[in-house]
Amino acid sequence: QVQLVESGGGSVQAGGSLRLSCAASGYTYGNYYMTWFRQAPGKEREGVAVIYTGSGRTYYRDSVKGRFTVSQDSPKNTLYLQMNSLKPEDAATYYCAADQPGPRTLWIGAFDVSRYKYWGQGTQVTVSS
Repeated sequence: QVQLVESGGGSVQAGGSLRLSCAASGYTYGNYYMTWFRQAPGKEREGVAVIYTGSGRTYYRDSVKGRFTVSQDSPKNTLYLQMNSLKPEDAATYYCAADQPGPRTLWIGAFDVSRYKYWGQGTQVTVSS
């Protein structure tokens, strides 16, 4: 059984930083996407940053490029999201998700919620102006 557990959320002022963590257990074989999504109240869940575990390559939504960094610690099976220069519009519940190993064209559909089978419970990020 795959489990994803996020931590590291909190409340910061605009311009501040947070680092989110996602501990994965249950499977580590193969190459797959591990992705951070977020969902603000009344809005759809949106992809923020994804890492392809096989190569370590990363991909970001435009609004976080240059501010957020996704990384993985493979021995620890942990995914991170370093968030700098936070803005009030970054406030949301952040989720990590993992899809299943298989062939793909990198980044096509990477932010498609429906491709992800495994989800964490979410961690809240609040940014005050």
